[in-house]
Amino acid sequence: MWSVHQRSFIYGVFLLLILTVQSAFAGVAIEDYERRPDIQNRLLEERLDELLPTLMRETGVDMWLVIAREYNDDPVFLSLVPKPRFTARRTTMLVFFDRGDAGVERLTVSRYPLGAMYEAAWEGGDLDAQWQRLAEVIAERDPQTIAVNTSDTWPVADGISHSLYSKLAASLSPELQTRLQSSERLVVRWMETRTEGEVEVWQRAVAIARETIARAFSSEVITPGVTTVGDVSWFIRTRFEEEGLEPWFHPDVNRQWEGADFGENAPFLGDGSKDGIIRRGDVLHTDVGLCYLGLCTDTQEMGYVLKLGESEPPNGLVEAMHTGNRWQDALTAEFVTGRTGNEILAAAQDSLEKLGIQHAIYTHPLGVYGHAPGPTIGMWDNQGPTIGRGDWPLYPMTGYAIEGNVVVRVPEWNNQRVQMKLEQSALFDGNTVHYLAERQKALHVVGF
Repeated sequence: MWSVHQRSFIYGVFLLLILTVQSAFAGVAIEDYERRPDIQNRLLEERLDELLPTLMRETGVDMWLVIAREYNDDPVFLSLVPKPRFTARRTTMLVFFDRGDAGVERLTVSRYPLGAMYEAAWEGGDLDAQWQRLAEVIAERDPQTIAVNTSDTWPVADGISHSLYSKLAASLSPELQTRLQSSERLVVRWMETRTEGEVEVWQRAVAIARETIARAFSSEVITPGVTTVGDVSWFIRTRFEEEGLEPWFHPDVNRQWEGADFGENAPFLGDGSKDGIIRRGDVLHTDVGLCYLGLCTDTQEMGYVLKLGESEPPNGLVEAMHTGNRWQDALTAEFVTGRTGNEILAAAQDSLEKLGIQHAIYTHPLGVYGHAPGPTIGMWDNQGPTIGRGDWPLYPMTGYAIEGNVVVRVPEWNNQRVQMKLEQSALFDGNTVHYLAERQKALHVVGF
């Protein structure tokens, strides 16, 4: 029989476990499932009412058609329809028509309604009747430009299938057929632009990602000599799944250590073998992406496992992190409205060369997708211009994963090369790059 003291101790441990679980995301509130659709729909209504008319006029589009079929969604479709909705139903047709001062009319020519955000323009019938009604809707409004989602450059803007495009063209008069054009500029601007309301939500998503990494790179999760790289990766993934947060890729975790030789020409330094055991003295890296309330994050941070007798990381590693922050500053200083991704890359490379920082830049737009449309600023396997996507200009209120790495020689490791691989989610407001939940400035430290 347990004594009173033993029972008190066991109860205390049990209570501590409960509190630990409850405080998994104690610093960042996560909305319950049933509240999330209302939040996303408020943000969507604001985008449709205020942002879409501006972008249609900016890109010279009178009418925009988004047509998708069940099991073959257009990549832009879910960014336009209210939640909870997971796919198009049968053939779903969305029509946006700019009426000038009266705003953008939003219609659906579909078998299933889309709620108050869209006016139903069809009473039902077979598929032939649906295409006939769409043609009538278009002819009645007589738009001078009819934009559809076709693009060679942007996969997200190439959502209409060949068969749907053929059916659309066949349903229109020869005159209206000549007015069909690509919607790629409108799609990219729609997908890359954020509203102030979205930014507030987005900050929370990024904070959740960063808080999870801080827990993963701590003694709560890592026992040196026991915990594997795969264990840490699955800890991160499990935390997201338990909270109903959508990972857009499986978390990557890898390690560098004194004496490791990854080769002089390796683009990335580190061993990510899932069974690799984490040891004292290891430098850790993780790459994490989640989506919450319709917006995605992309975060890479670094950690260090203290050796016995150490109370802080070696100074060479501390300085390597500072070099990584200087790399970030040099890159974001070149963000200027109207510059292309290729121009930003070239300017940042010139600045970093003068600073003597060995680096690579592979920064990308971020938003509804983790790899979103917008200006590509370098690629890990191409440190020169990116034709097409790198030629896209920088616009205000757009998001980016400030991603890349620096290579620094660490005196305490016999001048061995160590790579700081960093990535933080950020917003460009037209003048300044703002990190959405700050950025890493010091290594996460795994103690005892």
